[in-house]
Amino acid sequence: MTPEQQSIHHPSGLTLFLRYMRRNKGLALGVLILLALTLFTVIGLVVVNPKHAYPLSAPLKLPPSLRYPLGTDFFGRNLLAAMVVGMWQTALIGLLAGGIGTLVGVLLGFTSAYFGGWVDSAIRTACQILTPIPVLLIQVVVAGSLDKRDVTIFTMALIVAMLAWMGPTLVIRAQVMTMKERQFVSVAKLSGMGDFSIIFKEILPNLLPFIAAAFVGQVFAAVFASFYLAVLGLGPLREPLLGNIIWAAQSQGAFFNGWWWWPLEPAFAMILILGALALVNMGLDELANPRIRRSE
Repeated sequence: MTPEQQSIHHPSGLTLFLRYMRRNKGLALGVLILLALTLFTVIGLVVVNPKHAYPLSAPLKLPPSLRYPLGTDFFGRNLLAAMVVGMWQTALIGLLAGGIGTLVGVLLGFTSAYFGGWVDSAIRTACQILTPIPVLLIQVVVAGSLDKRDVTIFTMALIVAMLAWMGPTLVIRAQVMTMKERQFVSVAKLSGMGDFSIIFKEILPNLLPFIAAAFVGQVFAAVFASFYLAVLGLGPLREPLLGNIIWAAQSQGAFFNGWWWWPLEPAFAMILILGALALVNMGLDELANPRIRRSE
């Protein structure tokens, strides 16, 4: 190996990733918070008995102590166990609803932009009609019309995902409309590649940052939606969702009775979750948008 070759050093992918994370402090902070919350949940599921997250499993209305680090509530739930179980349940709703909304949006966005014609007109018209409709109101009406005994974690995820596809559809459609006019797509067509090969091998890999950003944005919206539906008492009331804990604390007048730890703990957890997702979403938006991406 010549001295010139030895002097050329190509950093590894991990090194480049760490350098970018050091520059994009918002993304790094959001990822760290999410990792901390994940560790809290995973370790908590090992250390705490999940059955203690449900009523009549602990003494009533105890403040935080060594035995009950987060205290107990009016219904006799160990709030540490409730927070651990509620954290992964809230995350599951967000991931399911966000994943469904993003997947449907990607499929419709690609179909609309790439094939055009009446398909594009129909999808674009549907998005234009449904976008002005207040999604929060529709979710409240649908959730309120269901029997509370029939509402489960998966039911909530479907309610939240019901209108979650419109945003990703419009974003992906706009990106594909731009991408399909580029030279490398024309070259692929001239080389005899089929439509699906062009979509999956040429266009889709270039849109992964946009899809990732859209997915995180949909997870944020789904977590927030599940939170306010539960706070309104429209979620699966027996499950210790973070919003359900706050709804129960509100219905029992926790602050007025001096049980301050009961509503504050899930509220603080939701602030951390939503704040971390917002930071990650902004960081991924910077990564996907070359106009605001910071160079090395």
